[in-house]
Parts: sequence; structure tokens; C-alpha cells
Amino acid sequence: MSIRDNRRDQLQGTLDLLVLRTLSTGGTMHGYAISERVEQVSRDVLKIEAGSLYPALHRMEEAGWVRSEWDVSDNNRRARYYTITSAGRRRLEEEEQHWKNLSVAVDRVLRLA
Repeated sequence: MSIRDNRRDQLQGTLDLLVLRTLSTGGTMHGYAISERVEQVSRDVLKIEAGSLYPALHRMEEAGWVRSEWDVSDNNRRARYYTITSAGRRRLEEEEQHWKNLSVAVDRVLRLA
């Protein structure tokens, strides 16, 4: 497997992986909860800014990987809640495999030094 064509594709793929994985384990969540969960699980190493998250969620919804519906949040505000779809689960498997392959390859190169 080759490295993705450009940096933007690589970043999008990583963001997709994080969001889809979070939804696959956390169930239906609104955007802020997704970003908070990623930050919490990564022990504050990974932070997803709203300016990256919401366009990604919109793109993933257009691709059919997530679906959304409006509801009221815990603090009585309207929020869009996202759920992973079966197509999203398939995409998650692809992204996880790509990440594993990439990680193994980078690790091999780092051990050469």
C-alpha cells in the first residue's frame, strides 16, 4: 500500500478514522462530544478543532458514513447528533487497516536510524 497522494488526504483520513472510531464505540454523539471524547481518550494529545470537525462530519454524511438528526443536548440547546452507518463501519475498517500498515512501515524506517 502506498502513502496517500498528498498531505490533505492523509489528514482527512486520520480525522475520518478518529471520528468514525469514536462514533463506533460511543454511539450517537453531537460534534462537541466527539471532539471531547477524542481529547479525553488521547489524554489531551489530540484536539479536533470545530473548524475541522464540522466540515468533516458534513463530508462524511454526504459520503453516507454517518447520519445525523437534530435533538436537544443536555444543556437544552439544539444540537445535531451523529451516528455511524454500516457504510461508515466498512470505511472505518479500511481506515484502520491503512493506519496499521502506515504505522508498521514508519516504525520499520525509524528502527533503521
